[in-house]
Order: sequence, then structure tokens, then C-alpha cells
Amino acid sequence: MRVLLVEDDKMIAEGLLQALGDVGFVVDWTRNGVDGHEALRNGSYSAVLLDLKLPEKSGLEVLRGARLEGNKTPILIISAAESVDMRLIGLDEGADDYLVKPFDTRELISRLRALARRSAGQASSRLTNGELVLDLATNEVFYKRQTEVLPPREFALLRTLVEKPGTVFSRTQLEESIYGWGQEVESNAVEVLIYYLRRRFGKDIIINVRGAGWKVTKEIS
Repeated sequence: MRVLLVEDDKMIAEGLLQALGDVGFVVDWTRNGVDGHEALRNGSYSAVLLDLKLPEKSGLEVLRGARLEGNKTPILIISAAESVDMRLIGLDEGADDYLVKPFDTRELISRLRALARRSAGQASSRLTNGELVLDLATNEVFYKRQTEVLPPREFALLRTLVEKPGTVFSRTQLEESIYGWGQEVESNAVEVLIYYLRRRFGKDIIINVRGAGWKVTKEIS
């Protein structure tokens, strides 16, 4: 799950990068409204964490601009503005949720997952493809009577494949699902993660499409 964080406070941002990364989120971070708007316009995200008091362009301006451009990415405002009026303004301008600072990161993570589920039309925190089930809240994978709790990057890669079963993903696309901006991409990271997943669950869990990439087979649930 790739998230855009638009936050100018370095301490808050670094804490969120750590907390979200620990549970398998890939996070791109921008520090001002102009860069945030540009990233939202050009990137593909499951959700956005948007501060209101930003340099160069306010969070409300970013929000308004995105909605005027027809961008439907779920946006969760994170702000120290506690007044009911500010919360109502943010929601009326098109935000999907609003969380007042300081907040518990566990609540933030749950809200992000809920926003992503609603956006994808899912009622449950589980992704199911035949015998393969992923629990997005716990990083558990259930497959052929086997249960494993996966490390964040293994889970993120498998989730990317399971969200679109039958679709072939290139190495570049899979790298984007497990690395955020500024993170060093190891040359064989995708192959190593796929090796680990096959070692856990069997070689047939992920199919190699020669010269194109990898996929999971679309199964009838």
C-alpha cells in the first residue's frame, strides 16, 4: 500500500515513516503544499496523509486543487487544528477523514486501511484469491492450510500481486510497491523476496512470465 505524506514537521514525518514502514506501507514524503500537490497529481496512491499548515501552499489548497482536478484518492487530514469548524471545512472540501494531532499511530494506521478498503470497494480487511488469503491488518497469509506472518516487504510484494490477480507485474512495478522515495533499491530485491515467498508456500504461489514479470493466477473464490 503506497501512501503520500504531506507534512512539513520533520519529527512528525520521520516518526510516521518509521511506524508506517514497520507495518508494510510504502511512504513518499513531501514537505510543502506545492510538492505535495504535484506528487498527488502525478503519482498513484492508496491514500494521502495531508497536514493543513504547509509552506508555499496550504493543505486546504492542495485538497481543493486535487478534487477540482477529479482526483479521487482518499485523503486523511492530520492537523493540530482542533476546532469543529476546521474539521467541517476539511471534510466539506473533499477530505475523507480527519485526525487531530497528537494522535495514536495505531488509530492512524487503522483509518488508512479503512479508507483504502472503502476506495477499493472492500468490506473486509482480508484479500482473497482462491486458497490464498491476506489479512491486511496483521500481515498474515493463509495458503493451503498454512499460516505465516510475513515481514513488511514480503507482504507488500505479495499484496500487490493479489490485488490484481492475473496481471503481470514488471520488476520496476514491484520495486515501486516495496520502496519509497529515497530508499536504495537493491538490484535483485524482487527476485530475493519472491524466492522467500516460494520457499514459504511453494513455487506455484507466484508464476514467472518469461521476459515480462510475475503474477499470481486468478482463482475462483
